[in-house]
Amino acid sequence: MLNETHDPALRSWVVGAQAPDTDFPIQNLPFGVARRRGDDAEPRVGVPIGDQMLDVVAALDAGFVGDRDTDAAVAAEACRGRTLNDLMALGARHWSALRLALSRLLREGSAAAAALDADPVLRRRLLVPLAEVEPMLPASVGDYTDFYASVHHATNVGALFRPDNPLLPNYKWIPIGYHGRASSLVPSGTPVQRPSGQTKKPDAAAPSVGPSRLLDYELEMGFFVGTGNAQGTAIPIAEAESHIFGLCLVNDWSARDLQAWEYQPLGPFLAKSFLTTLSPWVVTLEALAPFRVPAYERPAGDPAPLPYLEQAGDGGIAATLEVWLRTARMRAADAPAVRLSRGSFADMYWTIGQMLAHHASNGCNMRPGDLLASGTVSGASPEARGCLLEITRRGADPIQLPDGESRTFLEDGDEVTLRGWCERAGARRIGFGDCAGTVVG
Repeated sequence: MLNETHDPALRSWVVGAQAPDTDFPIQNLPFGVARRRGDDAEPRVGVPIGDQMLDVVAALDAGFVGDRDTDAAVAAEACRGRTLNDLMALGARHWSALRLALSRLLREGSAAAAALDADPVLRRRLLVPLAEVEPMLPASVGDYTDFYASVHHATNVGALFRPDNPLLPNYKWIPIGYHGRASSLVPSGTPVQRPSGQTKKPDAAAPSVGPSRLLDYELEMGFFVGTGNAQGTAIPIAEAESHIFGLCLVNDWSARDLQAWEYQPLGPFLAKSFLTTLSPWVVTLEALAPFRVPAYERPAGDPAPLPYLEQAGDGGIAATLEVWLRTARMRAADAPAVRLSRGSFADMYWTIGQMLAHHASNGCNMRPGDLLASGTVSGASPEARGCLLEITRRGADPIQLPDGESRTFLEDGDEVTLRGWCERAGARRIGFGDCAGTVVG
């Protein structure tokens, strides 16, 4: 629901928060974990605001978050750890109270603004320039599940491998997913080591082992479980979103040659378990309230969701998502990155609520900090395809870059950056921050 934190007229005393293109105006206030770059400081829970990061616990200790027994203060106390897990476990009432307290703290004319103007030392304790922080993973992720929620992606990929039957019959009945590898989740900026594995060329008598030559990215949205459920119980669809803390960008790097050889009959394995990159700032579901839209409109003839997946209200999120590529040659020439695609998260066939409700429907116990990802976000148009496998049609149609280079799949030195934001008339634009990684040999 909309509340005072969404007011587009709000302004912050942090000057950078007024920039029209900032991802982090006062209407956003995502959460993350970072430490000062270049030293051994402990990771701190922080909230990016403009070009700064507010240290949540420092704000609490300075008396800016309210009395110790309030929901906001209890939530801020949960931020004393090295991850967001304790905060996630508290539930939506506490998340909302802390976000409101931080919004009031950061507004123009607040008591904190006057106090910090008079005390530069305290100001430096509370605010750290984003350029000087090293983002960490926002949560200790016990389990990571990746879905396949874009019908456009599923159809495009299916057509490459099964031209006569691109979409399998279960797709429109059930959110398809697989269990990913939580240990290889990394924050934005981590180098991407090219994986090795077993592959088999169509004309080869036997497979061989070596570096992947068909390395790909996947543009995805991830969401973190906040409060979980007991083993053996379900999460009803009507309650699913109350269990979701917030969203981030996800790049599920994929070795397509390894994948083609290993995925039958049990699905992805080594082709996807080597690395998955996350953007470091988790945008709360509450911050996204102005950008909720109806779920994807299913074409006539498609089955309605079964009752346990039938979601009332606006299940979709109108987030624009982009992929940018900058090659080693482009960096050497100081040339800008080139955009490869632009799509919308509103085009997903299955909503985040449906994915979570389905995941728990068999009694699977979800825990605070568990990560679920959407699968590749692709739309109906060619410019909205969220991976190179789709864009180049498995390498048949290379991308021509402005400097004369071409790409079918990623080469060493390629830097891939995912970006995402939400905007509409009558609301302040908010963003997710970059999700970036550079391929190394």
